[in-house]
Amino acid sequence: MTHATGHNPAAADNDTRTAASAAARKDVAKQLKAARQDANVTQEVLATRIGTKKSNISRFERGNYNPSLDFLVKLAEGLGKQLHISIR
Repeated sequence: MTHATGHNPAAADNDTRTAASAAARKDVAKQLKAARQDANVTQEVLATRIGTKKSNISRFERGNYNPSLDFLVKLAEGLGKQLHISIR
């Protein structure tokens, strides 16, 4: 019995997508945190404005939460901003 060894292209593609997704999530989280801080709004105040828990805001800002589009829209509205999405 022989075993093929070498590079698995499907696994590499999946790893690339996973890394890109994590990088995009962290980039969006960094932008949100900066916008929140620029607006001089605490996580707790923002959470109250949009009807969520402070822990959700904190998890998102750390990049540990994959938010829905609806959540992102609420965050932008809670900061008095418009949501702009850029696909690169």
